[in-house]
Amino acid sequence: MELHDLKPAVGSNKKKTRIGRGPGSGKGGTSTRGHKGAKSRSGYKQKVGFEGGQMPLQRRVPKGGFKNINRVEYKAINVAVLEALAEKNNLDKITVADLMQAGMVRKNQLVKILGQGQLSHKLEVEAHAFSKKAEEIITAGGSIVKL
Repeated sequence: MELHDLKPAVGSNKKKTRIGRGPGSGKGGTSTRGHKGAKSRSGYKQKVGFEGGQMPLQRRVPKGGFKNINRVEYKAINVAVLEALAEKNNLDKITVADLMQAGMVRKNQLVKILGQGQLSHKLEVEAHAFSKKAEEIITAGGSIVKL
């Protein structure tokens, strides 16, 4: 094979239509862009959600509800879960640190104890909040500490 034998790969050099090169080309004048309007102009970019001047969907659809900026978000943990944790680790006192170590709570989460389940032995439970039922169940034998 010599240099004069080299040829481009088959199909690699298709003739590209030259747009905007006079009326004789058939693609002159408006250069396939049609007449007037934003799409015919240079620098046109379609914005996300633009519907040709029609009111966009995200503005047509009514908004519902509101976000309470004073909401306090708690991680809910039931008494039954505390019972299982106490039996597994042989604990008399359960703190937020114990719950974090068990992977139930993340670092800055607030903890609320809910009253589903029963306690078989005395427990001292530390948490940020307690439901009324949880307080009754825990204080029947043990004690609670609100942080």
